[in-house]
Amino acid sequence: MVKHVKIILIGLCLASNTHAQVWKDSVEVFREKYKKAFLEEANSPLKADDLQYLQFYEPDSLYQVEGSFSKISDGTIFKIPTSNGKFKEYVKYGEVSFAINGKALKLNVYRSLALMQIPKYRDYLFVPIKDQTSGKETYGAGRYLDASLKDIKEGKIQLDFNKLYNPYCAFSEGYSCPIPPKENHLPIRIEAGEKLFLKEKGNNH
Repeated sequence: MVKHVKIILIGLCLASNTHAQVWKDSVEVFREKYKKAFLEEANSPLKADDLQYLQFYEPDSLYQVEGSFSKISDGTIFKIPTSNGKFKEYVKYGEVSFAINGKALKLNVYRSLALMQIPKYRDYLFVPIKDQTSGKETYGAGRYLDASLKDIKEGKIQLDFNKLYNPYCAFSEGYSCPIPPKENHLPIRIEAGEKLFLKEKGNNH
């Protein structure tokens, strides 16, 4: 009986380790695709030589959370200010409630009116945030997290802050980047995702 229990525990441990490795690999794959996109997009602020200066926190499963999603969209247009003083139009689609280290947190989830008109991005959800690392280890104006309508299942949604990334404005001026609304300022440190861009030249900041 004891031997049987030990075998079960070993199996559970191996399964847990396998799941953790698969998740970690998925974060690395995301980051590689993120870097590659800079070389494929016509309006990219970075070139191949710049990619070495991209910095990220080590993947940490603490920042992969499951939240409760509440849809609250009534179609009202929400104008988010951008880095160049203009506004971009979004719809506040809902709220996600979750906890990190026992602290209850909440974020607004938005849909871009412009992207909703493009079939490829119709399901795109936008989660801009600021946290206690902003302006220190991470870009001062905040970072972004993407999700999809398909990620919402039975009132739940997975948020992986290890996939937080910087807006183009973190690398160069001349872009119009949405600034996270006050409702999406988190009162904790999110030590996950992309850090400050280290290269200093010309108009990079």
